[in-house]
Amino acid sequence: MSRFSVRSNVFCFLLLLTSALQAAEWSVPVGGNAFRSAPSSEGRGIRRDGMLAWGDSEDVYSVYFHVNQPAKVTLSLNARVSEGTSEFIVHVGDQKFPVSVSKTEFSTISVGQVELKDAGYVRIDIQGEKKAGRTFGEIRDVVVASDDQGLKLDYVKTNDGNMFYWGRRGPSVHLTYEMPKDQKIQYAYSEITVPKGDDVQGSYFMANGFGEGYFGMQVNGPQERRVLFSIWSPFSTDNPKEIPEDQRIVKLASGPDVRVGEFGNEGSGGQSYMVYPWKADATYCFLTEVKPDGPETTTYTSWFCDKATGDWRLIASFRRPKTNTYLRRFHSFLENFNPSYGNVTRKAMYGNTWVCDVDGKWHECTKARFSVDATGGGKHRLDFTGGADGSHFYMKNCGFFNETGKPGDVYTRQSNDSAKPVIDFDKLPRS
Repeated sequence: MSRFSVRSNVFCFLLLLTSALQAAEWSVPVGGNAFRSAPSSEGRGIRRDGMLAWGDSEDVYSVYFHVNQPAKVTLSLNARVSEGTSEFIVHVGDQKFPVSVSKTEFSTISVGQVELKDAGYVRIDIQGEKKAGRTFGEIRDVVVASDDQGLKLDYVKTNDGNMFYWGRRGPSVHLTYEMPKDQKIQYAYSEITVPKGDDVQGSYFMANGFGEGYFGMQVNGPQERRVLFSIWSPFSTDNPKEIPEDQRIVKLASGPDVRVGEFGNEGSGGQSYMVYPWKADATYCFLTEVKPDGPETTTYTSWFCDKATGDWRLIASFRRPKTNTYLRRFHSFLENFNPSYGNVTRKAMYGNTWVCDVDGKWHECTKARFSVDATGGGKHRLDFTGGADGSHFYMKNCGFFNETGKPGDVYTRQSNDSAKPVIDFDKLPRS
């Protein structure tokens, strides 16, 4: 073999190797990355098998993925129809692509090429225009291909661990407050203000979290909001019926209009809630007492009030067995518990955070450590952040905004000693 032939073969091999290294393709499953975005976030479409199938031409479904740099990408749909031909319109930014699907087996249907000018989240809108069957067909994935070196996509890749559900719910974020050391802390106090427009359905604005439970307010539906206080049983199970009698949470008292029962699925225990029409832009106060009442039992009591009135309302008091503790791991969190609303951003201001020791001395909490759950930590979702703004902390999540907080960061808010709580504990309602 001549020297020229050897060099030619080597050159061709290197050319093919370079091309292979440059080309990349990603399949973005709709089951964990798609949401109905019009006419509203509610509605069917994402099936339990992870397929997108719908029949209303007014519905728009949006698929999201995150790119780490500007890039040129080629988009396709992995789709099929049950009969005839379906026609879609695919929008990416200001570009519009007509797509026809006529195969009854899943196949790759070309959409077109898009230039992504910025790093961040990409939104692909899909709307049906014509169908022969009951639905427009089934879409399994959006396929993204690119020759751009260094391009990386982040999205919910598989349903392992039920991640399609958790990914569509979005990342939950937490603030763990710095408390005085070597002190027996009996009370936790905090305030929450939800800005107008951030009171999104499915939100849980948790104010007073601790080692054994949590207390905050929710948006449960278009016409219903709640104040919720729960305590986990020391027995680990997702089914409350499995809890042995000697490890059940015992209700000691509850306030007017408060419902008390059990909860499961994320641990189990005792739960209380009050349907209450709290409002955006108003500030609400949360007070929780954690106090041992025997060698192996601890009582947890929570009160709630509208700061504008200052009238404290008892939510509930529970006894937890096999527990002897004062307040520990004081924290707040922000979560979305409705997967249909994981494409909508929510935010809350967490301010005037204090703890009170057993001697009645108040201590201001001006530092908090930021963290995120496995949905954010695993980079299934990157739309989460937090920080300090004046005398408040804040947290923000969901909606595919292009800002990602750094877990482990410690935020410091401005001290506001003049706002120290003034509470006569002996006059709080306890029954």
